[in-house]
Amino acid sequence: QVQLVESGGGSVQAGGSLRLSCAASRSNYSSFCMGWFRQAPGKEREGVALIYPVTGGSRVTYADSVKGRFTISQDNAKKTVYLKMNRLSPEDTAMYYCAARGPGAYCSGAYLSRSPSEWNYWGQGTQVTVSS
Repeated sequence: QVQLVESGGGSVQAGGSLRLSCAASRSNYSSFCMGWFRQAPGKEREGVALIYPVTGGSRVTYADSVKGRFTISQDNAKKTVYLKMNRLSPEDTAMYYCAARGPGAYCSGAYLSRSPSEWNYWGQGTQVTVSS
């Protein structure tokens, strides 16, 4: 079992920045595929960014809507995955969720758009609200 706890959400004005954190309870979380998803009211959950281990490092994938503005990263010592969000717009308003797939499960950028059922563990979410 893996417990994921998100933090860092809040309310900002358009153009502002936030950094979300996702703390994992397992020490081998670095072998997991980790992703950030979001869900706005009345909309389906969508993938935002994911990071997964590859030989010699890690690989990241972003949704087109956040490329160049959002950055996913991880600190293995802190067992934490981050999502730095810059140049936020009202369209980014949503509940943001951290998810994990693994351990050691196959992962690729395609999992950003796969069904949420493909991800084994989910956090409780953190709200991001961007005002114009």
